Amino acid sequence: MKTYELMALPYEANALEPVISRNTISFHHGKHLAAYVNNLNGLLPGSDFEDATLEEIVCKASGGLLNNAGQILNHELYFSQFTGKPTQTKPANALGEAIDRDFGSFEAFKEEFQKKGATLFGSGWVWLSADKDGKLVITQEANAANPIQQGLTPLLTFDVWEHAYYLDFQNRRPDHLAALWQIIDWNTIEKRYQQTT
Repeated sequence: MKTYELMALPYEANALEPVISRNTISFHHGKHLAAYVNNLNGLLPGSDFEDATLEEIVCKASGGLLNNAGQILNHELYFSQFTGKPTQTKPANALGEAIDRDFGSFEAFKEEFQKKGATLFGSGWVWLSADKDGKLVITQEANAANPIQQGLTPLLTFDVWEHAYYLDFQNRRPDHLAALWQIIDWNTIEKRYQQTT
């Protein structure tokens, strides 16, 4: 039977300050994500998903299995897209061209992405994904949902659950979303996009 482990962060806990504080990383990664991992491992025995991948669970399961697997998958994509030392402030190459093609400009994309994140009711995620033809789309996903459930390939996500930002930004979700662009590792997002083309 497969056992899931808490992902290691690709940076130090204080590397994303002041956008995301060490304190937030400690709770978000060390408590929330760790709980999802422990919960999923506890639910797997006796299920039909003992040897399934996270993606398979998210696309086929329901209830607690779906919720915990979805949150693990979402958070692994989320935490691995950041860097404390960004080398570029906007996407380049094929991803940059696709954003210009599908949204008009990078600034227009950012505006729509932040608006979708700010207006998602309750808890969830806003995603940039690619469809099977490489067209980029922005979706709002509630709770633990992921774009792979719609046949999309997730590229970039902002977590709008309150635990992602409340210690640093309190109720100012739009300010948090606007700040996240400063720590995006566009090389990582570009690699995800290249796998779709």
